[in-house]
Amino acid sequence: MKPDIEIARNVKMKKITDVASETGIPQESIEPYGKYMAKIPVSFIDEDKVRKSRLILVTAITATKTGIGKTTASIGLALGMHRIGKKAVLALREPSLGPCFGMKGGAAGGGYAQVVPMEKINLHFTGDFHAVTSAHNMIAALLDNYLYQHQSEGFALKEVLWKRVLDVNDRSLRNIVTGLGPRTNGLVQESGFDITPASEIMAILCLSSDMDDLRRRIGNILLGYRFDGSAFTVRDLGVEGAITALLMDALNPNLVQTTEGTAAFVHGGPFANIAHGCNSVIATKMALTFGDYAITEAGFGADLGAEKFLNIKCRKSGLRPSLTLLVASLQGLKMHGDVPVEKIKEPSLEGVRKGFCNLDRHIRNLQEFGQTVLVCFNRFASDTQEEIELVRQHCKEAGVEFAINDGYAHGGEGAADLARKVVEIIDRNPSGPLEFTYSDTDSLKDKIEKTAKGIYKAGNVIFSKTAAKKIETAERLGFSGFPVCIAKTQYSFSQDAKAYGAPSGFDFEINDIVINSGAEMIVAIAGDIIRMPGLPKHPQALDIDVEGGFINGLS
Repeated sequence: MKPDIEIARNVKMKKITDVASETGIPQESIEPYGKYMAKIPVSFIDEDKVRKSRLILVTAITATKTGIGKTTASIGLALGMHRIGKKAVLALREPSLGPCFGMKGGAAGGGYAQVVPMEKINLHFTGDFHAVTSAHNMIAALLDNYLYQHQSEGFALKEVLWKRVLDVNDRSLRNIVTGLGPRTNGLVQESGFDITPASEIMAILCLSSDMDDLRRRIGNILLGYRFDGSAFTVRDLGVEGAITALLMDALNPNLVQTTEGTAAFVHGGPFANIAHGCNSVIATKMALTFGDYAITEAGFGADLGAEKFLNIKCRKSGLRPSLTLLVASLQGLKMHGDVPVEKIKEPSLEGVRKGFCNLDRHIRNLQEFGQTVLVCFNRFASDTQEEIELVRQHCKEAGVEFAINDGYAHGGEGAADLARKVVEIIDRNPSGPLEFTYSDTDSLKDKIEKTAKGIYKAGNVIFSKTAAKKIETAERLGFSGFPVCIAKTQYSFSQDAKAYGAPSGFDFEINDIVINSGAEMIVAIAGDIIRMPGLPKHPQALDIDVEGGFINGLS
């Protein structure tokens, strides 16, 4: 089969104005970025239509290092829905340059189930990531300047919390010292960098409902503490208007198209292991406005992306999925069935059987949220029919629906059966009311413990002195009502990246707390997870080049 980038390059794309018109979006109101991309005004969201349309969440079992194929499954389902005459619109996250040039490669789908123009989406796109990076670092610069300019008046902060961000995997920037040199270079202080998808500005962009809400949230960002223990915020700095101005265009979702010319909104890009892992509320509501069905994904496994989608995004936006697809693959099941990673493409019925523990844990977790679950099996070329039938039979015995996604190899035609199954289940047995893991009135410790014990099946939750003290501070400042966003490895239910399968009864360590008062959530740092990734020994960047005016190596 042809490489993803070659397939994407050979797609005869429609003009974005035509895609908008066919979707029901007035051409004269869009803001094109070239021929094939456009910004759509937030004002087009129709809340009545949002409530009437059906939302489909796509999540997955615990993924391998190359993923499970959620984005490909999401796009494939949208193509399949159109093949059977249903109006479905996608809402996906934007790729980060970190994985694109690091380990995973691009994030625009794969094979014949992609969003295009693939190269632009994977690289600079419409500039949203750059806007988030600039807005975040502008706050850092303005804060440093405020401290420098007002030091003669006796103003100082006991602790500065706000770091910097960059959309590049760079371990050397995790901890830095600023202000070295002459006094005119500013105050000497420790700082550091997170990757842009972990920025609170990214979370705010993805959780805001409109421009006024964006500005309000930016003003509420906690930057540090005065010596009396009170909070110092962006509003105290007086620059929430300026930062909002940097994000005005970024707030509007991006309209692109699939390999078969159907509409897709691609907007926002937080990671689910170190942030809340969902595309913007605005893009999801836009997809619901213009589609009878909206298809969206949440990052990594269901213990991360889906948990945060339901406990954070749905809790705050009022969104409710009608159905959840749990994407699984033989390679993923075998990895959790103790098959060595280098052999997961080889047949192993026993490995598949042993890997069902991971699948079953995710199914039960999603059902506890009140979700109707459909196991979406991503077919790979190396899969054997005997192994596939084993998974089908297991799902039947477990009482959950099963369907194969062949969108990667055959586009909409290969996902048509999946689409029919989705429509049939939504009509016959849609998800019930959402049942959250914890209530708003629970303490922050209780919220973290209920998530760790209920979703991950931890035995004990251990809070470091630093984490415990910061939780006390968060509650003192009035943030106890916020949901929690646990940052942990994406490779395991536990904090141990090598504990595959369905571990339980383990100690779960919370080592730090980050207060996102603007995004209105508390980020709990578990184990040794870091918010600025490093590059692997063979980064994807070594395979990317420009030849004959075309970019090669993006996948």
